[in-house]
This record gives sequence, structure tokens and C-alpha cells, in this order.
Amino acid sequence: MEQSSKGTKLLNGSIWKGIVSFAIPLFLGNLFQQMYNTVDSLIVGNYLGSDALAAVSSSGSLIFLLVGFFNGIAVGAGVVISRYFGARDYENLRKAVHTDVAFGLVAGAILTVLGMVLAPQILVLMGTPESVMPNSISYFRTYFAGSLAFVMYNIVMGILQAVGDSRHPLYYLIFSSVINVVLDLLFVGKFGWGVGSAAAATAISQAASALLCLIRLIKSEDVYQVRLREIRFHGTQLRQIIQIGLPSGLQNSIISIANIVVQSNINKFGVMAVAGCGVYSKIEGFAFLPITCFAMSLTTFIGQNLGARQIDRAKRGAVFGILCSVSLAELVGLFVYFLMPYLAAAFDSSPQVVEIATRQAHVEALFYCLLAFSHCIAGILRGAGRSTVPMLVMLASWCLIRITYITVTVHFIPKLEVIFWAYPITWSISSVIFFLYFVRGKWLYGFEGSRS
Repeated sequence: MEQSSKGTKLLNGSIWKGIVSFAIPLFLGNLFQQMYNTVDSLIVGNYLGSDALAAVSSSGSLIFLLVGFFNGIAVGAGVVISRYFGARDYENLRKAVHTDVAFGLVAGAILTVLGMVLAPQILVLMGTPESVMPNSISYFRTYFAGSLAFVMYNIVMGILQAVGDSRHPLYYLIFSSVINVVLDLLFVGKFGWGVGSAAAATAISQAASALLCLIRLIKSEDVYQVRLREIRFHGTQLRQIIQIGLPSGLQNSIISIANIVVQSNINKFGVMAVAGCGVYSKIEGFAFLPITCFAMSLTTFIGQNLGARQIDRAKRGAVFGILCSVSLAELVGLFVYFLMPYLAAAFDSSPQVVEIATRQAHVEALFYCLLAFSHCIAGILRGAGRSTVPMLVMLASWCLIRITYITVTVHFIPKLEVIFWAYPITWSISSVIFFLYFVRGKWLYGFEGSRS
């Protein structure tokens, strides 16, 4: 089998065209993926009311705590695969692909058990309002009953993206998003089965997209084809995946713990605060799409080009990706700042919920450029195999400093705005540290002397 031409656009030709053509399907794919949780909240809020919406919102940080760890490992696998692809080392590429799939199967099973068992205990520790606790547990446990689908989707999608194919995951996401909307309307709107059925609709939809991606890999005739009989762990590739992916996974999970602390403080302000901040977080998820798509694009672009020892091309691509992401993020921030009252009302027309969501937007939205910069540098560093650096920076700023600031300040100034300001403050700190690291060129240590 020869190298597919689909992935070579990141290694040859126009840098900006390669990155943008790869990033656009990622953006659209993330847009539809964001619809999973957003449609749940939109339909739950309109059909079941603010208490049910608060139950869905209160589960978000807890879900990412467990899912984020395994998604971080998947990022590491993508970097390993993109490196082998760029270097045209197809034997090790195949081993990495099959190791990645094996890891996903095991991780999905583990996540199912953890999610089902730990849900009530963690929700209690978070101080989830008692009135929404039954619905929160129902939503959480149903969501994690479909863990294998969530994990495998991220694994197989990551393989396709690592070799430069962001188009097919987009097609599958569009299809599964339609399924999700239809099932949500049926389960919640027509049959009135409650918040657990919204999670079930999401799980079924993710399973559909995971299956389509896996079929694509199995039927492919390219170098990254998946053969069921070859799915197993290969020691060298597994160590590389863990080495690069473990810091990302730990970072995701520990930052999620920080977000759980944030959510616990929000819970103290009552159900309306939980619902209002939950609405804002759903809208913010869309605002972050330009940020995440460029960060993901840069990880693959840097991984492939450093694997091919194209150092100057990697540098130019990094600068272009940063500028695009920061600019788009700030434009979206302005949009959110001015239109939040209308956007929030689509989820929950309660004046108090809309007012809280708007207050949060007016604190955070104009600082999205800082978040974009931090994510882009983190993506570049992961593509260069230096995932420990973003882990340490983000844990220090987005976890330790954020928790300390909120714990101390809310005690003396018990206002929601104090919690909202935790995000711009910690984004600023991480941006300064990343900027100093990036401009000194430390991310290229070990590659500069091997230029082709």
C-alpha cells in the first residue's frame, strides 16, 4: 500500500491552504459535535424546565473529568501516527493504529464502570442542588452506559485526522447529529422520558458515528487500514502513545477537577445560577470552535512536518495558525458579548437565567483571544512531542491558581462575577508563559539540527 494523497496536503504546497482546508472540516465537525450537548440542553430546557436543565448542566464538568483523560491519550496516539505518516514509516504506522484501537476498546470498558459507579458520590461532593440530584444521576449514568461509543469515536476519528483526513469524520458527524436531534425530539419532546433519554440519544448518535468511522478504516486500502485480526498492543507504540498522551490526559482530568470546584461554587448560588451558567457554557462551546479546530490542525500539521524534518515549514505553519485562531476567537467573542441575551433566551426564557448568562458573557467573551493563543501553543507543543510543557503550564494556571483564586476570593466577596473573572485571569497567565516559551524556540529542540 502506498501513502494516500489525502494526507500530503499538510506536507507539500501552500501552507495556509493546507491548514485551512484541513481546519474547515474540523470546524464543521466540531460544530456538529457541539450540537450533541447543545440539543440536549435546548430541548431539555424548553420541554422539561429549568430544574432539568440544571441537572444536565451540573453533569458537564463531571463528564469531562472522566472522558477528558482518555481523549488526551487519543491526542497522543494522533501525534505518534502523524509522525510515522510524515516519515513514511508505514510498518510502525500500522502498529500504532492497531495499538490505538486496542487501547480504545479497553478504555471504553473501564470508563463505563467508573462512570456508572462514581456518579452519585462525585455529584454529592460537588454540592449539586438536592432538587436536581436524581435527574443529574440519571443523565450521568445513561451517558456513561455509552462510554465505548464515545471513546471509540474519538480514537478512530483521531486516526483519520492524524493522516490528514478531516473530511470523512465531518460527514459521519453530520449524519449522527441528525440522528441525535430526531431522537431527542422523540424521547424528550414526544414521549416525555426525561433527562436520561437525552443522554441515551447522544450515546446512540455517537455510536453511529464511531461505527461509520471504523468501517471507513476497515475498508480503506491506504497504509492506515484497520484489520480486525491485527488489533493488539504493540509495546513500542503503546509507550510512545502513553508518553505523549498521558500528560494531555492528566491535564484534561485535573483541569476538570478545577472546573468541578468552579461548578461547586456556582451551585452555592442556587438552581437559577446553575442553569444560567450552564446556558452560557453551551453557547461558549460554539465560540470555542475556531480555537479548538486550529489547535487540532496545528497538532497534526506540526507532527507530520517534524516527522518529515521540514522544520521551516513547521515554523511558518505555526505562526499562521496562531494568527488565524486568535483573530477568529476575538471576532466570535464580540458576537457573544453583544448577542448573549438573545442566544440565552433560546435555551431558557426565564429572565433570571438569561441575566446570569449575559453577566458571564460580559466578563469573559472579550478575552477569548487569550484562550485561543494558549490552546494553539499547546497544540503546537503536542505536535512536537512536548506535551508535558502544556500540561504543567495549564495545571499551574488553569487549576492551581484558578482554584486558589476562587476559594479565597469568593469567601470574602460572595458574588458570581468573582467566579467569572477566574477564567480571563488564568488565560492571561498561561498566555504569557506560552509566549515566552514559544518565542525562544524551545519547542524545536532536537529537530533544528536534523533539517532536511
